[in-house]
Amino acid sequence: METVYKKVFVTTAIDYANATIHIGHAYEKVLADAIARYYRAKKGENNVYFTTGTDEHGITNQQAAEKRGITPQEHVQDISSQDQAEIDSLNVSYTRFFRTTSEDHKHKAQEFFTKSMENGDIYKSAYKGLYCEGCEAYKTLSELTEDCKCPLHPTRQIQEYEEENYFFKWSKYEGFLKELIETNQLQILPGGRKKEMLAFIENGIQDIPISRPTYKLSWGIPVPNDPEQVIYVWFDALINYVTSGEANGFWDDDTYIIHFVGKDIARWHTLLWPTMLKSAGYRLPNTVYVHGFINLEGQKISKSRGNVIRPSELVEKYGTDAVRYYFLKHGPITEDVDISIKHFEEVYNADLANGLGNTTARLAKLAEKAKLSLDISPKFTLEIKDFRVDLAINELQQKLTELDKHINENTPWAIEDETKLKEVLTTEITQLVNIAENLKPFIPETVTKVQTTFLEGPIKAPEPLFPRIS
Repeated sequence: METVYKKVFVTTAIDYANATIHIGHAYEKVLADAIARYYRAKKGENNVYFTTGTDEHGITNQQAAEKRGITPQEHVQDISSQDQAEIDSLNVSYTRFFRTTSEDHKHKAQEFFTKSMENGDIYKSAYKGLYCEGCEAYKTLSELTEDCKCPLHPTRQIQEYEEENYFFKWSKYEGFLKELIETNQLQILPGGRKKEMLAFIENGIQDIPISRPTYKLSWGIPVPNDPEQVIYVWFDALINYVTSGEANGFWDDDTYIIHFVGKDIARWHTLLWPTMLKSAGYRLPNTVYVHGFINLEGQKISKSRGNVIRPSELVEKYGTDAVRYYFLKHGPITEDVDISIKHFEEVYNADLANGLGNTTARLAKLAEKAKLSLDISPKFTLEIKDFRVDLAINELQQKLTELDKHINENTPWAIEDETKLKEVLTTEITQLVNIAENLKPFIPETVTKVQTTFLEGPIKAPEPLFPRIS
């Protein structure tokens, strides 16, 4: 479907700035980055826009600042900078690192709120109910465990709120949502997530509070014409996509818009966000891709368990592309996955050190000995169906395996005829360079090294791409 569009807008969710991101958050950034790089290769650099960033308002961030004894602004500036550094360590090629404290976003959020109110979809009323501060979301009893805990934040106490808020008429759009999703006007991938969202609609959509009184929460964007209320975090945060996309010409009818999100926030992106856009008079996204969670050696990653690993820690030890490769091939693209350092190192040695690295080294040594120079234009033929980067990588790995088999069967090291040797090596190196070209969205730094080795002057054996881990 995206092939009919001239431009592509790729987004990740923006992370709460209560604490620095870990490898669980980083997966989504690398996944979206691979897709953004893929589309740049297909449609050109200037026709792809890619955003990630930090969600900096709300009670969670305000409380984190209070705990540190600093202002919310100081706190979110610090965490946002750390998050950006972690993402940069993974060579994520975002166009804009978005912050909801930016001035253009404050203006857009208030403008959006006003449009929705003018269309009769926002009203003021008293609210009494349950709230998870970890999710920054209101909860029903059916969403909590038997001991009244949030399954995603079991260490936090569920709060009971009783206050006056502005409400959004979410229930008004129940029929609209059902048709939108059933007809795939909004494509939800994988298919199982679509069924989950339709089931939620069947249970009934209720109007939702979209503001908090300033005496409870001061850290937020003021509601237009009501300084005693701030816009509730989700109604603020989701608008980041329009703020950035519209300002740069990527929220128009010529743009294919895809959001990558985790399963915990799928509902807000597939059910609340489209109705907000409809209410305020904006076009809708095309696709929401919902991935699963990463567990580390059988346990949820959390500060309380002490098993948090930062992306930069893995990068420092194994290199950027090794980390990208592992998570793109073995990450939670459809379901939750369990990872371990042991498995990481096994994949590193098998696929990268013994695979791409070894094949590159073998051919480079043979070509150097044969004094071979090549003039090859790499061909990008990669197709990623339904954003399954894992399957695309598997196909390219299979091609590498076949190339390695070809090398073993043709034994170029034993060919004495110079013309025949150069012919065989040219064929094999051309295959390797083309495989590398199609790996570029996944391991871009390594691909540059491979192409520099074989395409820039006389071929010389390079340093090992991936030194084997013993």
